[in-house]
Amino acid sequence: MKAIEYVLPEEIEKRSFEIIGEELQKRNIRIPGEQEAIVRRVIHTSADFDYAKTLCFSAGAVRMLEELLQNGADIVTDTNMALAGINKKALAGFGGAAHCFMADEDVALAAKDRRLTRAAVSMEKAAQIGKPVIFAIGNAPTALIKLHEMCRADWRPAFIIGVPVGFVNVEAAKELILDTDIPYIVNRGRKGGSGIAAAICNAALYRLRDAGRHGD
Repeated sequence: MKAIEYVLPEEIEKRSFEIIGEELQKRNIRIPGEQEAIVRRVIHTSADFDYAKTLCFSAGAVRMLEELLQNGADIVTDTNMALAGINKKALAGFGGAAHCFMADEDVALAAKDRRLTRAAVSMEKAAQIGKPVIFAIGNAPTALIKLHEMCRADWRPAFIIGVPVGFVNVEAAKELILDTDIPYIVNRGRKGGSGIAAAICNAALYRLRDAGRHGD
């Protein structure tokens, strides 16, 4: 039986990240420097070390994501759970805001009339924000499919975090994004979720904050 380790509340996260570092070392897993904070926070959120191997980053993805956040980009999610998980105070410190349009009445009506998912329609609504948008998709592969369709129609999102979880069209939808030239962080396979999408956003925000580059 594993012994209880007594840790002060304010030290729990620090100790968790120390354990993650020890586990990665034992598994001989080395993560490229700029990706490390994101991968470790995703593992911290999920307790799943598979993410160290399955998270895929486009060239310069972390730098691009941080530049977007620092310059006040907004974040659009496909669930209110992901929206709740994003540190909106830190985001606001850079001039950005987080949105989820899934429960909006106009989205629901349009989805019903057009026989589409709310996630797909909410992506179209997000395209009207009028500023760079980071899409953090943790649940709906149809959101990724719609984003891919919109890209082919000459509309370009600033960044895509594609980590939906599930079984139907999830892997295929992720592969669509991997095949674009849009900056992305995508988790290959079935795993993901709203918490993972939020964790990726927060990891980038905290890196900026800890580097003293604005934010609260």
